[in-house]
Parts: sequence; C-alpha cells; structure tokens
Amino acid sequence: MGERWQERFRAGRVSLPSWARKAPDRSLFRSNISGTWELHAWDRATGERRQLTKRPNGTETGALDPEGAWVWWFDDTDGDEFGVWRRQPFAGGADDTPLPGLGPSYIGGLALGSEGFAVVGRSTDAGFSAHAGAAGRAARTVYAHRCEGWVADLSDDGSLLALAHSEHGDSRHMAVRVLRLHEGSSDGPQAPGPDSGDGTAGPADTVGDLWDGPGRDLTPVAFEPGGRRLLVLHERGGRRAPLIWDPVTGAEHDLDTGLSGELSAEWTPDAAALLITQESQGRVMLHRYAPADGTLTSLDVPPGVVSAATARPDGTVEYSWSDSQHPPAVRSTAGTVVLEPEGPAAPPSVPVHDVHVDGPGGSVHALVSLPEDGRRPHPAVFVVHGGPQAQDYDAFRPDVAAWVDHGFAVVRVNYRGSTGYGTAWRDALEGRVGVTELEDITAVRDWAVETGLADPDRLIVEGGSWGGYLALLALGRRPDDWSAGIAAVPVADFEAAYADEMEALRAFDRSMFGGSPEDVPERYRTSSPITYVADVRAPVLVLAGENDPRCPIRQIDNYLARLAELGKPHEVYRFDAGHGSFVVEEGIRQMAAELDFALRITGRREGAAPGAS
Repeated sequence: MGERWQERFRAGRVSLPSWARKAPDRSLFRSNISGTWELHAWDRATGERRQLTKRPNGTETGALDPEGAWVWWFDDTDGDEFGVWRRQPFAGGADDTPLPGLGPSYIGGLALGSEGFAVVGRSTDAGFSAHAGAAGRAARTVYAHRCEGWVADLSDDGSLLALAHSEHGDSRHMAVRVLRLHEGSSDGPQAPGPDSGDGTAGPADTVGDLWDGPGRDLTPVAFEPGGRRLLVLHERGGRRAPLIWDPVTGAEHDLDTGLSGELSAEWTPDAAALLITQESQGRVMLHRYAPADGTLTSLDVPPGVVSAATARPDGTVEYSWSDSQHPPAVRSTAGTVVLEPEGPAAPPSVPVHDVHVDGPGGSVHALVSLPEDGRRPHPAVFVVHGGPQAQDYDAFRPDVAAWVDHGFAVVRVNYRGSTGYGTAWRDALEGRVGVTELEDITAVRDWAVETGLADPDRLIVEGGSWGGYLALLALGRRPDDWSAGIAAVPVADFEAAYADEMEALRAFDRSMFGGSPEDVPERYRTSSPITYVADVRAPVLVLAGENDPRCPIRQIDNYLARLAELGKPHEVYRFDAGHGSFVVEEGIRQMAAELDFALRITGRREGAAPGAS
C-alpha cells in the first residue's frame, strides 16, 4: 500500500506542451522525470526531447519566443519566487540575461515578441511596472504604478501591449489597458500616456482602457493572431465569460455562447474561432466557437477535467486531461496521445462522488472519495483547497489517492470564495475572511457526521496554503469538530504575514479585508488563526517552507511559539524551499509525514502521541 501511493508521486508527468507561433514544431513542456519539475524542449519534427533547466528546487515558469529560437525561464533562489528572467537557445547553449539592468523582482507577467523583443512585468515593494526592450539592450519602463498589475500579451507586430492593472485600488477586480509601444500595422488615435499615480509616467501611449467598475474583474487574454482585437474575460453576468474588444475603436463583441458555468477562451491560430473551456461542478469541458456566425461545437473529450488546452495550426486541439480515477494524459482531438512521459504510469485511484449540502450562503458542492473498504463510519480527512481563488475538481491527485489507500474518506469542499460557481460565490468572503469559508466547511462536516459517512472521533482537517490557513482557523474556532489538523505552508498570523509577504499579496489582502491591518485591525484579528491558539485542543502538524514569500516563515514561527507556550500538542516539518516543493522525493516525504501523523492520531498506527518538536 505504501509503495502504491508513492508510485503515483514518482510516476512520470508532462504538462501540455506550448509551441512557438512561427515554428509550431518547437515545443516547451514541464516534466518531473528527472525527479524535479524542470523545463524540457521538444522538437516535434525530429522527436528529440531535451531537458533545459536543472536546479536543486526545480523550475516552474518558462516560455518560448514566437520563432522558437529561445526559451525564457524565471530564475529565483530556492523557491523564493524573487529573481530575474534568463533565456537559452532552444537548440542548446549557454544561458544569458536578455534584459540587463532589470533587478530581481516577483513575476508580473511576460510577453515575448519577434527578434528578441520582450516586455517584462515586475512586482516589487514599490508596486508594478512593465519594461520593454530587445534582448541584449537596456529595457525602457513603459508603465509603472504603486498598485498591482500584470503583463498579458503583445500584438503580433509588437506595437500593442495589453496589461491588467488595479489603479482603482482593488487587485481582485482588475481593469485592462492597451498601450502603444511603437509604430506598427495597428493604427488609430493615440491618447496621453499613463499616469503612474506616484509622479512617474510611462513612455508609452494609451490606446484604450476597459473597466467594468467596482467588483467586476476583467482579464486580458491575448490579441487575435495578426490583428489588434483583444480577447478579454469579463464578469458582467455574474460569471466569467469572453468578449472581443477593439482598443482602437472601443467596439466590443460580447459572445453569446449559450454555455452555462464559468468560461475561459483562447484564439485558434487562424483567428477564425475561439477554443472555449467550460467549468461546471468541478468538471471542465471543451468547445469551439466561431464568433462570425455564432456556431458552437462541443469537442469529444471524456468527462473529467481539461486542465489546459491549445489549438494547433492543423485544426486539432491538444489538451491535458484526467479525472479522479485516471492519471493525467496529454491527448489530441485527432484521437492520439500527444506526449508520454518516460517510466511506468501512475496506478489509478477511485472515482469521486458529488454531494450538495445546504449551507448558510446556499448549496455547497463537495467532492467525496471513498476507500474500497465500505465499512462506515470512515476515518475522514477534509482536504481544503488553497487559493482562495481556486476550486477542487474531479481530477487525479496523488495526495487524495494516498489518503484513500490508507483507509480514509476524503472530502473536498468548494466553499464560498472558490472559483467556478459565479462571482457572488467567489467574493462572498470579502470582509469576513476565513469565517465565511469555515461556515461552509462546517456545514459539510456536520453532514458527513450526521449521515454516518465520517467518524467524528477520527476526523482530520488538512490543507495547504489558504487551505492550511483554514485548517488552523478551524482548529481554533471549531475546536470540538476535529480530531487533528494538518496545515502546510499556511497563513497563521495575518498581521505578521501581511508585513512580510510580497506586495502583490498585500494588495490582495487589502482587497479582501477592505484595508490593511492598520486600517481594519479587528477584521484581521477575527480572521487570524493565532487569535484562537488558546482554544486549540486537537494535535496539529505544521509543514513550513523556509523561503516561502507567500506564507512567510516568521508568522508561522509566531504561531508555533504560541502553541509551545500554551503546551498544545504539535509537530513541525520544515523544508528548505518556498511555497511547496518541485522535488518529487520531497513531496513524498511531506506526504509521509502527514500520513504518519494522521494514522497515529486515529489509532491506525502505533507510535508516540504527538508533542512539540
């Protein structure tokens, strides 16, 4: 049993390959086949694959330029997410720093043009900025503002830049701006340059602005191939949906697809259609939509989750797919497997069951995975997702499968704050952070106990990042509900976290809480797990990354010190990386620590009772 769950973590995985617009045979993907998640090049014409990066803690982010000549990748230190962009030739060769003079920052987006031209987005304590230039030359600042933003895309001719910004002060609900960088084939009137809000004006002219007002997010996706129209995701109907916007004329084409759920989109290479992904009830489906005549075609994709998809120049669509039972695969609508990793495949797991529970804010959707031993009530673990702007899907997860292998029922709750259920559901936590989500988790927890699914004396709350935060909050605010808690890289002390985290997350916090800890101290106190340490009764395991910029180590240490001071039973697992790890064996060690802790707590494995460490 133990070997089986470890095989799922060690099994080779590959991401959906991206491809160069002007060289479609040149592709880039991520894989764990070296034991660490790294970037790999794939020449489809020759079949050759080559690992591009090799770093102790792995490499997460990379991109191909339009010609497929260069691979850009983000170089941080030990997972701290603070670094610079580097690049290397697709065919092999030494790395270089393409835009010298740009100091380290957090990622603020990247848009690559032809012949080495690029726009780099940077997030620092000073705010957000965008810098444009040709490789090997000093970049010029084309946008700067104290509020957060994101570089989205360049038009094919390199003349237009699309970015998201939060100059109105709410980074959870962005606006869109298109800037003219230099003369190109896209023509139209030029407006005054953007005011940075702090006295710094970017040397690029504004072509068009799009903002839907307070509480409504806009996401720039991509310019149409060969043109100037911009694909944008909006929330005007209370859910995410696509529109096409011409920033020069201001014309908008709101797309009536007739699809329910939350929609995302990307252009097909010929710009004749959009590839639509439809999220509904924890599943993701694919469609092709032609804006010219409104034709919608559903693609033949198995039920489950399409985690990524791309339309190829030959008219096929490639996509990464899985469900809770079956491991991920990269497939094509041509009926083939596009790319297979080396080594044995991951063992399958069990299917997921849907439940809907009445909660204080409406029906709460949860996913339940049951062990093959059908004896009830089960020891159960509530695996709480992070984000909070995320959701749990009917997708393959080695951690969920490991819990099931060890006899636990697994319950995953898409609480208010989750994406996929409309904007009102996602934004319901604002002003009542943590408290709102916990109400929904509690409703599902009570349902699981009352129906005989879960044993109340063997009930664990577990999560990572925001899920780890909610696990700690649950232990303090609902101490009688849980037998134990496991929190990986959590927010534990909100005030200290705010002081130490990256500026982009401070802006996110201000949007959720309605201000900083100085502005609304009582809201932060009410939402902070450290406020309730004295009420914690169940043993807790905390996993923490030493270099985590999102949930910094000092605020976790504050919480642990308070646990120790009060004599609360707890255990600690520290690792030398950031907000999680891209090293396969480290992931197995962390999962093993969680399983060992949970099995001891529930009496399913002999061992000493947990204590301070």
